[in-house]
Amino acid sequence: MIRISTRGRYALRAMVDLALHAAAGPVARQDIAARQEISADYVAQLFRLLSEAGLVAGRKGPGGGYRLLRDPATITAGEILHVVEGPLAVVHCVLPADEPACNRVDRCVTHLLWQRLSAVMSDYLDLVTLQDLCAEAQQTDSLAACVRDVGGEPSWMVRSMPSGDPTGLPTDRR
Repeated sequence: MIRISTRGRYALRAMVDLALHAAAGPVARQDIAARQEISADYVAQLFRLLSEAGLVAGRKGPGGGYRLLRDPATITAGEILHVVEGPLAVVHCVLPADEPACNRVDRCVTHLLWQRLSAVMSDYLDLVTLQDLCAEAQQTDSLAACVRDVGGEPSWMVRSMPSGDPTGLPTDRR
């Protein structure tokens, strides 16, 4: 099973939340934590790493909080995950060369498969921007509000997705 840790999932959610609420000025970590149901201390840990990577900045005190340092259209899901998770791969033996590799690498029939799959995963994560995720969140909120307004079930609101892309997120940027 390919797994992104809680750290990676929470970092993405917190960054989307920050981007969605950035227009109002710095966003308090307690607000992000409450909306995302994440510990405020954990948000601070994640944002410390993201700050060191130049993605966010924090300000303490009244009126303080976090803000993005770059346009959400220039920050990718892959970049965020790499900051908090480190290198991403589907199996250990395809991690960067400074990691100990399996002793079967030169004769492993599946090694090239794992390398290619890891590259495809990484490339896809690098295509999806924070802005894309925000747009998806806003669309999801709009659909949910529409269902609440009409009091119906969301079954008639199944979103059509481009063929070959199960996420519905853009894949045409290269």
